[in-house]
Amino acid sequence: MTFLICIFVFCLSTFLKEVQGTYGPYARNQNQLYPNQQRSHFSPNNVPGHGNSINFGAPAELCKSRPLDLVFIIDSSRSVRPAEFEKVKIFLSEMVNSLDIGSDATRVALVNYASTVNTEFLLKKYFSKAEVKQAFSRIDPLSTGTMTGLAIKTAMEQVFTETAGARPLKKNIGKVAIIVTDGRPQDKVEEVAAAARASGIEIYAVGVDRADIRSLKLMASQPLDDHVFYVETYGVIEKLTSKFRETLCADFAGFDACALGHNCEHICVNNNASYFCKCREGYVINSDKKTCSKQTNEEARGDLTENACMCEAQIAFQRKVHNSIQALTSRLDDITNRVQQFDLRHA
Repeated sequence: MTFLICIFVFCLSTFLKEVQGTYGPYARNQNQLYPNQQRSHFSPNNVPGHGNSINFGAPAELCKSRPLDLVFIIDSSRSVRPAEFEKVKIFLSEMVNSLDIGSDATRVALVNYASTVNTEFLLKKYFSKAEVKQAFSRIDPLSTGTMTGLAIKTAMEQVFTETAGARPLKKNIGKVAIIVTDGRPQDKVEEVAAAARASGIEIYAVGVDRADIRSLKLMASQPLDDHVFYVETYGVIEKLTSKFRETLCADFAGFDACALGHNCEHICVNNNASYFCKCREGYVINSDKKTCSKQTNEEARGDLTENACMCEAQIAFQRKVHNSIQALTSRLDDITNRVQQFDLRHA
């Protein structure tokens, strides 16, 4: 009986090899079936059949951010030199350029700290980019000390409040704090940061130069990979603007890249912050991915030939599988007859 089982397993494995031998070349060698056809893979910069998308990279003046109550918490202790503090103010201004500022959009406040904490302006103070940027330009650094925990506590209790201009919870407006520091906190930050996060404040921690990474992680929201940033000097802090833009400019609703101007000959199709070109029926896109040419009879026949070739390959595959199944069935019938004869001889 063991011998018969081995025969059955051998037949089954033979069938599987035949099917694999049939299916494998069809799956792996489609480029051999269609040597003139390149297979495309979708990516934001490669839209199959339409050409490359034109990516604006969510430019600051075009980005539609989700409404926020946004509070900057800035370390201005003596370790931050005057020229470096000016870099921080440029970073803040560029961040504001990336956002929709207004009473019904994003509201901005600033907490300035060292050994003491000074709330420079509240969320209810300014509702235009120009006003906020002018307020940034008037800020002066404070003194020695790095009381980061006290600054977070001040922001939570005195700035993220309705009386200070924060929207009520029922409006579901995100509350975001961005902390920028280059030192180690001289007070405890873990508990107060946890309380702030528990109250619904999303915290981003930006460390510069000598900043303590462990403290940044204790302050920031989860996931840490998305909320903790580090730059070596204030000279490159502006580079973080694009990173925050990707995070805060999460809503492209209403952003019409085509309406801003395009160079498509026929049809422009929006694709988030980008667009790609299409051609009208009977035309094909040219290699520049912008202009169109009338489809010739040969190109039309070529499309039909490719489809017919694909269909023929599928039919051939199905036929071979069908024949393999018939052969296996025949072998199994033969095994069944042998088993029956064996049983009769030994009955």
